[in-house]
Amino acid sequence: MKILYFASLRQRTGTGEEDISLPDGVRDVAGLIDWLKGRGPEYSDALADTSAIRVAVNQEFATLETALEGNEEVALFPPMTGG
Repeated sequence: MKILYFASLRQRTGTGEEDISLPDGVRDVAGLIDWLKGRGPEYSDALADTSAIRVAVNQEFATLETALEGNEEVALFPPMTGG
């Protein structure tokens, strides 16, 4: 699966995108984010406030409960403000 990090999440994790295999036991977006948080302080800090993170799976908005199979593109981005 491909994971894309946008805006401040990209800056805080130090990567814009990466390819990973869906970890054992991860079945949905919430599980994926929890797994990512365990990869190191840069991930746990960037993803600490899960309620503020917006997610798209295969370019469609998703929820924390959205199921994952392992071949998706998952985009993670902070809320955007406009003006």
